[in-house]
Amino acid sequence: MAKKVGTLQVIPPKKHNFSHHDISHNAIKVIEGLNRAGFKSYLVGGSIRDGLMGCNPKDFDVSTDATPEQVRKVFRHSRIIGRRFRIVHVKFGREIIEVTTFRGESTDSEQQVESSTGQLLRDNVYGDMRSDALRRDFTVNALYYSPEDESIYDYTMGIKDIEKRQLRIIGDPLTRYKEDPVRLLRAIRFASKLGFSIEEKTAAPIRDNAHLLTHVPPARLFDEVLKLFLNGSATATYSLLKDYQLLDSLFPSTMAVMDKSPYFEALIDAVMINTDKRIRNNKRVTPAFIYGALLWPAFIYEQHKLVENKVPIIPAVHEAAEKVIRQQQAFIAIPKRFTIPMRQIWELQWRLALRTGKRAEKLLSHEKFRAGYDFLLMREVAGERLNGLGNWWTRFQDAPEEQRESMVQELQPKQRSPRKRKASPKSHTL
Repeated sequence: MAKKVGTLQVIPPKKHNFSHHDISHNAIKVIEGLNRAGFKSYLVGGSIRDGLMGCNPKDFDVSTDATPEQVRKVFRHSRIIGRRFRIVHVKFGREIIEVTTFRGESTDSEQQVESSTGQLLRDNVYGDMRSDALRRDFTVNALYYSPEDESIYDYTMGIKDIEKRQLRIIGDPLTRYKEDPVRLLRAIRFASKLGFSIEEKTAAPIRDNAHLLTHVPPARLFDEVLKLFLNGSATATYSLLKDYQLLDSLFPSTMAVMDKSPYFEALIDAVMINTDKRIRNNKRVTPAFIYGALLWPAFIYEQHKLVENKVPIIPAVHEAAEKVIRQQQAFIAIPKRFTIPMRQIWELQWRLALRTGKRAEKLLSHEKFRAGYDFLLMREVAGERLNGLGNWWTRFQDAPEEQRESMVQELQPKQRSPRKRKASPKSHTL
């Protein structure tokens, strides 16, 4: 007889491949500490899912029947965070173990508050492990592991979904998306990251409810969007975001002009492919670069309009950047520590073309030269005709001083004076 959602299935250690030895020692300390204090606690979520799939588990979270205040008393180096969902961060040096109290279900409590659209504004109603499992987002994330008996506890048939390689939301999909619209993005992220298909009923409401993302605080969306593109599957993620028509609610100014140039889509695709390669090679990826690519179409379109209205190129760059970033902040709040370098990367696209005199040598010491240069290469990969500019800078960086001087001198006959320079360079043709 088929089991129903909400029916507990206990999988003993002999019948699963999750290894106790892969768990963070600090997560074990938290669980043992809570158990000694008389509480029930378990490892929960993605680390179990990843371990069962043969991947290296990360982000070890703990779920318990202790309230945040009780957890705080057990661990001195901890703090309660959040208002919408109160959780506890237990700190061990650089590692933080996140501890959540079992969630419950009670719409009559002032601790659970909904908006008029069904979004949960506060949810601090507590329950037991079963109710907690049914309140989680996807079945593959609703698995619990006990270090004491090394068994896995499954109330939602999550292990079957892992075997089927499918992502399935728990409960009524539309209701769950309305409760927390970020689940729309999480569905895309997990499907891309895990290589799973999205179960039919889970997928059905996504396209028609992308507008729910506009109800999410812009600051929260900044973090969620970074998770989408910095998990090593940016290419697949971007493709799914397009397929499910979620980008219009995240980057409306960009999506409004995507059909103005064939280079726009190609540039973003190139950046996503490059991002995945860098992450696989353990190289740093800056959010300024990612957001710079995603907003480039809107920015360059605005810059062109200003130039066509006789605004000088560089002032047009500054004005367009200001407008596009201001508009984007209403949807995704990008911190200034990323918008400033993003502006610099954009401005360098023009400065890198001006190489006469001492300009080229000085640009090498620019704090964002490498990011600007990398962005230039991505534009060339996308098919923009930049007259070999990227290759010139590649050679210039590695050349000895005498050769650098020669490379700059060779440009002299080809460079037009500033007065004769066209207002709208071919390299940015729409």
